Amino acid sequence: MTLYYTLVFLLLVAEMGLFMLLIVPLPFTLRRKMFTFISENPIIAKLQYGLKITFIFILILFIDSVNRVYRVQVELAAATESGQNGAAVMGHERLEVQARKFYSQRNMYLCGFTLFLSLILNRTYIMILEVLRLEEKVKVYEGTTSKGSKESAKLAAAGEPGEIARLRKALAEKDRDMETMKKQVEGLHREYSEMGDRVAASNGNVDTTSKKDK
Repeated sequence: MTLYYTLVFLLLVAEMGLFMLLIVPLPFTLRRKMFTFISENPIIAKLQYGLKITFIFILILFIDSVNRVYRVQVELAAATESGQNGAAVMGHERLEVQARKFYSQRNMYLCGFTLFLSLILNRTYIMILEVLRLEEKVKVYEGTTSKGSKESAKLAAAGEPGEIARLRKALAEKDRDMETMKKQVEGLHREYSEMGDRVAASNGNVDTTSKKDK
């Protein structure tokens, strides 16, 4: 295997290891710190940019390997048709063509799986970031995160922490105020009724007295 295909194979092994690291279950805090570090580190950003260029070259190698497989397949079909030229020559040519076909297919599968796994890694990384952001939003809405958490602002981006908790507290205070106002209204209503009864009673006494005077 040539040097560049060896490098492609090493990159494929590294992608497999990175994929296993992404799917390993980790605590939420540790996973959040790890992905925050990955998304903010400038060295990793430069490395990702270099990998994008590398994958362009791997794509070129993949196209070249597909072309080689096609050409070897055509040569193998031509060698099979020319079998009447001699059994020994036919066997030697067929063995050589089969070997080149094997190497071409190996290189095609190697480049293809490397490119395919790179797409899977990219999509998995984006999905994990989205899950972390949603989990952080849930914690923010429940009021369980700290007010000065930098990771909360970077991954959740969901406003001030404890918003729902503060709204619930304010609603409870409003309910208490409403109960207090109801009690006050009931007290005022009783006082108004008692005052009305006293006024009615006093009016009745006045009318009785005036009739006796007449």
